[in-house]
Amino acid sequence: MAMERFDRIIYNGTVITVNPDFEVIAQGVVCIKDGRIDRVEPQRGLISEYLADDRIDAKGGLILPGLVNAHVHLPMSLFRGLADDLPLSRWLERYIFPAEQRHITPESVAIGTRLSCAEMLLSGTTTCCDGYFYEDAVAEAVSGMGIRAVLGQGVIDLPAPGVDDPTRNVEAAVSFVERWQNRSPLIQPSIFCHSPCTCSADTLRRAKQAANKNGVCFQVHLAETQSEDSRLRAEQGSSPVAYLYSLGVLDGNTLASHAVWVDDADIALLAENRVKLVHNPASNMKLASGVSPVPRLLSAGIVVGLGTDGCASNNNLDLFEEMDMAAKLHKAVTKDPTVMDARTVLRMATIEGARAIGLGDRIGSLEPGKAADIIVVDTRRPHLTPMYHPESHLVYAASGSDVSHVLIRGEVRVREGRLVGQDVDEIMDQAASIGLAIKAAGSYRENEHYGN
Repeated sequence: MAMERFDRIIYNGTVITVNPDFEVIAQGVVCIKDGRIDRVEPQRGLISEYLADDRIDAKGGLILPGLVNAHVHLPMSLFRGLADDLPLSRWLERYIFPAEQRHITPESVAIGTRLSCAEMLLSGTTTCCDGYFYEDAVAEAVSGMGIRAVLGQGVIDLPAPGVDDPTRNVEAAVSFVERWQNRSPLIQPSIFCHSPCTCSADTLRRAKQAANKNGVCFQVHLAETQSEDSRLRAEQGSSPVAYLYSLGVLDGNTLASHAVWVDDADIALLAENRVKLVHNPASNMKLASGVSPVPRLLSAGIVVGLGTDGCASNNNLDLFEEMDMAAKLHKAVTKDPTVMDARTVLRMATIEGARAIGLGDRIGSLEPGKAADIIVVDTRRPHLTPMYHPESHLVYAASGSDVSHVLIRGEVRVREGRLVGQDVDEIMDQAASIGLAIKAAGSYRENEHYGN
């Protein structure tokens, strides 16, 4: 072979490409140059014949695309466990919204974001799609952590952190987009409308028009709960999906999260308008919102990614755990063990998630020309031995703690299970201090739920 020199190679592992043929390469090599994948191939000859500045030995593990968390609220790691075992409306209105008004500042947002990024990187997530407030602070923190992200400034028709005047909500989102467009190769700005129940028709239209004008993703929570469905049917005479369709905000640049309360007519509308969806099984289960009919959505040809939602309603950001839940939940609901097979779910956490957030041409699979966003899973663990089908292990047996290496754009962010260039203890100490301040300010827990 020609003695071409690479910046970095990953070898001595099974490569799960997640390319269109879902090619699996035993004893494969991934060669990286200038932040991109240059070669993905079976090892040819001695590994010493591959000239590289850095060699990463996968030690017989699995080499695969970095995971894509297609729906998350990064700063909400600060509220992990703050208010559990409550319905969504009560959880939001009595606990989360008040806590945000009192404790969310640019400084706390930055700390919560760094905490979430550390958790995601250490568990194999290389890209996330976020929606929150003080999104400039989120973007700065994300940039410092070196993770890839689509970041949406939150829009809601209520006084919100950083936007006291709701009449300026869309204007604030547009300003964020303008500041961050083309500013970083790892960050894509976005506009995130909270939901059809917390944003007026005018707000939804204006936000969508602004997103289209600026060529960025429009995010929205959609059909998450039965109460949302009932309210919009009573007030608007239509389902949440049909309501958004009537406003002209459903198209191929719309990313809708949850899609739990959808019927056949809704699914047809979503498919016809090429809307991208995100499935959040753990959050939907924990808040008792219901189960999104993902097998039917996929059968309709809809792109569906996988997300954890925020830590306040999950309560972690481990996409391996989310894959396991997604696969098993739908088997139980449909009573069909063949639905949501391991390959389907792994694709949702990689290439389909990338497609959902508009990055499918850049990331999500290990193919020459794509960005070198790659993870290595250490399979020398009792719970991963023996191994017959790698994709099955990744969905049903592996966890985020099994990730040994993480690369983003060819740069090593996690090596041998440790974050590179980041002080995790400092990040955790800062987050813990905010937690103490939240606790000292008063309990947000209901006595009947916690036996106080």
